[in-house]
Amino acid sequence: MSRRKRRSEEHDPHDRWLISYADFITLMFAFFVVMYAISSVNEGKYRVISDSLLVAFRSTPDGLGSAQISISPAAGAGRVVSVPSIAPQPPLIVARPSQENANLRQMREQIRGVAQKIGSVLDKLVKDGQVRIVEGTHGITIDINASVLFLPGDARLNDGAAQALSAVARILAPTVFPITVEGHTDNIPIANPQFPSNWELSGARASSVVRLMIDNGVAASRLTATGYADQRPVADNHQADGRSRNRRVSITVDFKNPDERATVLDVLQNTPNGGKGAVKVSPAQ
Repeated sequence: MSRRKRRSEEHDPHDRWLISYADFITLMFAFFVVMYAISSVNEGKYRVISDSLLVAFRSTPDGLGSAQISISPAAGAGRVVSVPSIAPQPPLIVARPSQENANLRQMREQIRGVAQKIGSVLDKLVKDGQVRIVEGTHGITIDINASVLFLPGDARLNDGAAQALSAVARILAPTVFPITVEGHTDNIPIANPQFPSNWELSGARASSVVRLMIDNGVAASRLTATGYADQRPVADNHQADGRSRNRRVSITVDFKNPDERATVLDVLQNTPNGGKGAVKVSPAQ
């Protein structure tokens, strides 16, 4: 009796495979859910990316031809973004080195002609050692001893100096080159109600020369007045002769500044005959 009861309580284990099958189905479901999540497109992020690409390709550097790019977010999404064609830009024309060198040679020849003309006007002062005309790489510098132009401690041009500088200004007026006028002194201090120091004296002397040039037709936009006091000597200030040389006014005609050089080149290229008739000078006899 007890054996029958024990057998009836024991169940046949044939249905245990259902548990494994259910676990398998659950894992497959989770797998497909993950795959679907990976393959789906975030619409907001895609729009941000496509807009940034549009902006990037609209600012394509000059010289590129037309281009069209299609962006597909995913298979079956059915959205295509097309970038409009980019219009080609005209090529940038750069002056050839030979052309620029020719223009620079032309300007150098003109400045050399100006120097010769000024030398003929100031010939007596040049022979007396009161005026030095120095030709540099990018222009000329005219050093005039201050004793020729001003009384000691004064910034007013004397009559003889005004006549000579007026002739120089009339030579420079038709040209297109920038002009810098520099005032220089020796190292002996000056102190009076009009000029508290050599800085004021040197600046006032340079300004007097600039005003005279403007009065004689030189464009004010081409002129610069600068005072250096005793900071740029050309001789030894411990000797009387050196101090005399340091008291001077320097007139520099040049095109060494890149912006000024570009302006001069542009003027020469737009002048009939390439600017050859801009300044008519004859060599000094």
